[in-house]
Amino acid sequence: MIRASLPRFGRFEAWRDAARILASARIAPGDVTWGDPDAPADLFGADPMPAPGDAPVTASRDFLDLARQVASHSDPERFALLYSALMRLQNDRGFLSNPADPLQDRLSRMAKSVRRDIHKMHAFVRFHELPSDGPRRSFGAWFEPEHPILEAGTPFFAKRFADMDWLIATPEGIARFMGGPVSFDPPAARPDLPDDASHGLWQTYFANIFNPARIKTNAMRSEMPVKYWKNLPETRLIPEMLNDAPRRVQAMADAGASIAPARAARVTARIRQAPDDAVPQSLGQAGEQAARCTRCELCHAATQTVWGQGDPQAGLMIVGEAPGDHEDLQGKPFVGPAGQLLRDTMGQAGIDPDRAWLTNAVKHFRFQPRGKRRLHQSPDGGHIEHCRWWLDLERRFVQPRLTLALGATAARALTGDSSALTPRRGGVERALDGGPVLISWHPSLILRLPPDRAPAARAELLADLQTARRMLAA
Repeated sequence: MIRASLPRFGRFEAWRDAARILASARIAPGDVTWGDPDAPADLFGADPMPAPGDAPVTASRDFLDLARQVASHSDPERFALLYSALMRLQNDRGFLSNPADPLQDRLSRMAKSVRRDIHKMHAFVRFHELPSDGPRRSFGAWFEPEHPILEAGTPFFAKRFADMDWLIATPEGIARFMGGPVSFDPPAARPDLPDDASHGLWQTYFANIFNPARIKTNAMRSEMPVKYWKNLPETRLIPEMLNDAPRRVQAMADAGASIAPARAARVTARIRQAPDDAVPQSLGQAGEQAARCTRCELCHAATQTVWGQGDPQAGLMIVGEAPGDHEDLQGKPFVGPAGQLLRDTMGQAGIDPDRAWLTNAVKHFRFQPRGKRRLHQSPDGGHIEHCRWWLDLERRFVQPRLTLALGATAARALTGDSSALTPRRGGVERALDGGPVLISWHPSLILRLPPDRAPAARAELLADLQTARRMLAA
């Protein structure tokens, strides 16, 4: 029996190196034991590690990511299971993608448990300030995870608290950060950490977010397991807050309004979801129903649905990607900087913007908050699929003779083709409903291009609009 000894820290790397040698020599999983520093030596001794063999050893990136997580699990069989999986991979590359496979299922559940434990560590570590003689402040914390995740969980703290020195002690060992790489020491007795004035801030924050009218103790224990409470300063307030909850709820009810404000009926009517089987019978009805759309999560952050606008009898439909910040606030398509560029270019091409139907493939604004700004984000495939219901309705009622698709999102929504836009620009393709679609650049792309490239792209957009005018005239 071969014994592969693994260190307390750097376990995954040591296992990977040893497993590569053993697998290259085609050592069977049953002929290997995996030891750690705290495990007793084998009673009858062990064979030495073999020399690397000639057999090739391959492993996918997905497997290595999975193995790195499983290596931080507390199951004593984790490394044996990983080596069995590695040996299976040499002949069965697809078993990890089969959720019904017992080994794959067990490893996946172990990895999920480790990820959850790391998440709890990031959420529930509470630092205490320590005396410091240098210019940097110093902090310490004690944490008791379910798994040996000290190595896997501490890079988060090194990145987030790079301006201070800290240590995190656990039963597994101690992680130390002094401005350079995180170092690890063997376990020691739990440190005697001094009281920290910042813990009062945790209690103030927790008391202010506590809602006595929405107490769900089971959910609270699920997200904040009781085993962590002894190290969290804010949990000392929980018994008192639970006991005082009925009084606070009654006080909230007594102070609440007894009559709904006049605007409540209008707001309720706006957000009420129309029945799924209520198919609109006109373009106007479709717009009214779209204003209540909740088909995807974008409706929750956007200000409003941005429906199409223009002349539905003109024969030309122009489809963009999605509303931007200006469109979301005004409820109209193409009114921001990109829309102004489009309208100016349409005028140069001899097309009256009011004589076309302007709309977007996705009807809600998708953005990333950044301070007071809302930075535009492109919709993903799921948003495009959910919103195709509305685009198909618009096309059914407008019945355009030609559609101009601006950008990759519009081209994908109209044709179902998500391939690169550059070779398709200027060409005419067939829409999913059979109509002709002329592909061009989105004006927002032109605005983002550097000055030496933007004029050429705008000239191509102008040429495509001129092509659209000729096609409609013909």
